[in-house]
Amino acid sequence: MKPAAFEYHAPDTADETVALLAELGDEAKVIAGGQSLMPMLVMRLAVFEHLVDLRRVSELRGITERPDTVWIGAGTTHADVGRAAPVQRSAPLLSRATPLIGHFQIRNRGTLGGSIAHADAAAEYPAVALALDAEFETLSPRGRRTLSAAEFFTGLWSTRLEPDELLTGISVPRPAGRYGCAIEEFARRSGDFAMAGAAVTIRLDADSRIERCAIALFGMGPIPVRATDTEASALGKPAQDIVPQDVGHSATRSLSSIPSDLHGSAEYRRRLGAHMVARAWLRAVAEASND
Repeated sequence: MKPAAFEYHAPDTADETVALLAELGDEAKVIAGGQSLMPMLVMRLAVFEHLVDLRRVSELRGITERPDTVWIGAGTTHADVGRAAPVQRSAPLLSRATPLIGHFQIRNRGTLGGSIAHADAAAEYPAVALALDAEFETLSPRGRRTLSAAEFFTGLWSTRLEPDELLTGISVPRPAGRYGCAIEEFARRSGDFAMAGAAVTIRLDADSRIERCAIALFGMGPIPVRATDTEASALGKPAQDIVPQDVGHSATRSLSSIPSDLHGSAEYRRRLGAHMVARAWLRAVAEASND
């Protein structure tokens, strides 16, 4: 199959890009790596009169370590995110999530910003950004703004980005103290989207009590979600007293929008999700305890 006819645009800067988006309106779509958009266009599940290609916008690519954060340009490929030493030091959860994304061809073309802006509920990067309390930097003709990961995702394939707004970069707080992180997912085949997954971060205090933790679930509803009640119940408790299986059951118990399809029922996915949380929790605690 072939996509419907469209007009192609290749701006050189982010400012040119948002000006084009404002001029062309709802009939324009940004394309970065194209790993999600192109199949939809080819199968005519999506049709746009204009495609705005970001390949020439070099300011959207790159990785910079700052005093308290690491900044990653939205146009940085998955492969570059996964192998970059600054990301491995300052945002290791992103590095560990990268090999789980599709296949190496997809990782060589797909971009961090493209994955986050596409907002697939089963994708790894949106959930990781949520677990890391990441902030998303955007640009529009009205100027720049910053959105937290917690407020960014509004539904399946939908975000708070305005039609003329471009995701330009992602800022992730650098870990401190006795820190551990892990991501676990279950997919039918390697490279498939996860049926259920969990990203966990933990920081222990000097007495090995839970000082901070985050549990983000993906593939379990229309958007990635944080298990905030479960996180709050763990704070201040000795890590060795917390049973990972109890954390998993607690984190998934109240989920109400788990999908049910030919791959598995909602209850099956709930059990998978609980198991993924337990595995990720156990690994994160072990890493933090050995720090």
